Amino acid sequence: MLNRVRSAVAHLVSSGGAPPPRPKSPDLPNATSALPAAPPEKPRSPPARSRGGSAAPAKTVEARASFSRPTFLQLSPGGLRRADDHAGRAVQSPPDTGRRLPWSTGYAEVINAGKSRHNEDQACCEVVYVEGRRSVSGAPREPSRGQSCWSSQKEVTHESLVVGAIENAFQLMDEQMARERRGHQVEGGCCALVVVYLLGKVYVANAGDSRAIIVRNGEIIPMSREFTPETERQRLQLLGFLKPELLGGEFTHLEFPRRVQPKELGQRMLYRDQNMTGWAYKKIELEDLRFPLVCGEGKKARVMATIGVTRGLGDHNLKVCSSTLPIKPFLSCFPEVRVYDLTQYEHCPDDVLVLGTDGLWDVTSDCEVATTVDKVLSAYEPNDPSRYTALAQALVLGARGTPRDRGWRLPNNKLGSGDDISVFVIPLGGPGSYS
Repeated sequence: MLNRVRSAVAHLVSSGGAPPPRPKSPDLPNATSALPAAPPEKPRSPPARSRGGSAAPAKTVEARASFSRPTFLQLSPGGLRRADDHAGRAVQSPPDTGRRLPWSTGYAEVINAGKSRHNEDQACCEVVYVEGRRSVSGAPREPSRGQSCWSSQKEVTHESLVVGAIENAFQLMDEQMARERRGHQVEGGCCALVVVYLLGKVYVANAGDSRAIIVRNGEIIPMSREFTPETERQRLQLLGFLKPELLGGEFTHLEFPRRVQPKELGQRMLYRDQNMTGWAYKKIELEDLRFPLVCGEGKKARVMATIGVTRGLGDHNLKVCSSTLPIKPFLSCFPEVRVYDLTQYEHCPDDVLVLGTDGLWDVTSDCEVATTVDKVLSAYEPNDPSRYTALAQALVLGARGTPRDRGWRLPNNKLGSGDDISVFVIPLGGPGSYS
């Protein structure tokens, strides 16, 4: 998948569906840089192994790449063994050499506590240079004056073109995974959190339960939100209402405070549907005894009692347990894209963008991350590029905890994260160059 992520990123920063750009040397003039930081979330079925190129006929057998860690970690064979040690759970970061990630970005990761064989929170980071292109019909232009709104062309901004390209890249990736499933029985799915820097703006695209925040002068600016059965309840219910055949006569699109019992037929109970944020009463009917489309709360919330995230890539094969009902119609591959204009603010070296997979956010709040940012960065000189790696390591260690008799524990003795954890810390000011 990593090669396909790189290919998709290179394609999305080129103009409107054009062929992927030819890489250029960083020292050539008139080049635009892009920094994609893309940690896809863990597969929810057996992890799909990466393979380059388009899907071939089903009878064709291609060599598939084995599992690997990000190349920028530069892990030796001994380092790879330590990275796969579920008991020790050593934190991995790029070596402290001159070959740093762009902008002196910090990165750290740790494997899970035996939950799965590998660290499935894969990460990548690429710099792509895009050549300028002549404008074409429908390209962004200044709105003309004195024309009727019926005759003038709708204004399309550069920002909306980039957002659309990112959204299209996610859809193309999802379609590629569908072809691989049909042609090669490569199954599975993942979440994805992607950051692209282009022409002075940072674009954060999220499909799943990873998250990103900006910490600027102590202020917390959310740059994404989790997509779960709870946060997307109304979208899921609306689809179930409009297409009841997707529910197979087994589920109801309505939500109740608890599972309805047969003895409650004819009684009144609180409910809400796809149009409601509050609760009202209805008379319980036979159809209401079906299993709810969205059930559970918090981390235990599930769609059709099967999956806990509602956006991501793949999962074309996923079915309801002991059923032939597909889950995919309710899972969206489209990300939510938020834009941050770096040119609108004066940033200091302590202003950072933090990306984290759910292993971080399951046990760490935004405020706790901001506190760690202040504590760690204040201990380093502002021009020390290693400060951002130290911050990423501190965030991972803080979420992992320390081993005790009853598992990995935080200082307050609460359970630490037993999940894979991957964290990027991208400075918004300081030693990094955004030119």
